[in-house]
Amino acid sequence: MIRRMPGTLAFLLIVLSLLSGCAARSINNQQGAPIPIAPAFSYLQQSNHAIQSLQTWYTPSTGLYQSTGWWNSANALTVLVDYARVSKSTRYNSVFANTFTAAQNTSPAFLNNFYDDEGWWALAWIDAYDLTLNAQYLSMAEVIFADMAGGWDGTCGGGIWWSKDRQYKNAIANELFLSVAAHLANRTTGASKSQYLNWGNMEWAWFLASGMINSKNLINDGLGNGQGQTAGAGCTNNGQTTWSYNQGVVLGGLAELSAANPDPSLSQAAQKIAVAATSLLIDSNGVLHDPCEPHCGGDGVQFKGIFVRNLVLLNEVSPQAAYKSFVDTNADAVWKNAQGTGFQLGQVWSGPFDAGNAGSQSSALDVLVGAATLQDAK
Repeated sequence: MIRRMPGTLAFLLIVLSLLSGCAARSINNQQGAPIPIAPAFSYLQQSNHAIQSLQTWYTPSTGLYQSTGWWNSANALTVLVDYARVSKSTRYNSVFANTFTAAQNTSPAFLNNFYDDEGWWALAWIDAYDLTLNAQYLSMAEVIFADMAGGWDGTCGGGIWWSKDRQYKNAIANELFLSVAAHLANRTTGASKSQYLNWGNMEWAWFLASGMINSKNLINDGLGNGQGQTAGAGCTNNGQTTWSYNQGVVLGGLAELSAANPDPSLSQAAQKIAVAATSLLIDSNGVLHDPCEPHCGGDGVQFKGIFVRNLVLLNEVSPQAAYKSFVDTNADAVWKNAQGTGFQLGQVWSGPFDAGNAGSQSSALDVLVGAATLQDAK
């Protein structure tokens, strides 16, 4: 038998449901027991709306996203994979397959002059492999990694260069090299697994000793001034910007490496960086920012989502209530303050919305999908 609620209470429930934010709320009934009230949109529903908006920029003929760049498209594809995973959807499998073929008309085997660009595509295809089990995707990541490994030399004691011009050894290229190596170590066997694990361990040992992690446990941009480095010269922390994505990629890399190498110091190092970033790169409301805002250009708009995505990966191996709280806070800010018409999402998560493009959209989606992933993992 269905019992009717008192009219006043029913009205109150309706109003609160409409006004509720992204997190579920509850009130007490007349007997003091909590009555759950569903949010207006769950994080997964928010992600669904924003994903549909992202896909309006997708161009099947190129396999890429209009309004953003080559490496950004790899990140857009990654968040599409992550959304498909948490929503348990196969709807976008054809998109992954199309990009795998069509985007190679731009850069065969996803290789170009920049090792960091290559790393983004390698991680995208590993993510797509995890979802679809299409072996072609994992094989492509191995091809890309082999090219990245060619960027390693003895300058500054090791590490890979940012580009094939060999003028700058920086954080992001080496963090990506670490992450791709560790991911591959966990998805291969035998001699291949050993090789990737050795690369991952060697990269992390070099990175840790490089000085790029500063006294605040934040990672600066790179070594020297980027105008050419030789052993013993230009190989110290350059003190440049502690971009959010430099605090992020290393988290995912260390999370994966710790799965292949059960050394507790790996997760401890990751947690120090995560704590520093989530406390020092935020505003008074806990919302993440990069110093380039609100004029971050085509690259900077991507950075924060990358941080959150990798924080979620770290949380899978080292769960912390503070990580979930951080992700939820930023997801709520995005949805409330950085949203334009048609569910477009802007670059400044605390608002106001300025303009949307595939870069800002996919970056903001990283936090919405991350919040949905953490919610789903309860």
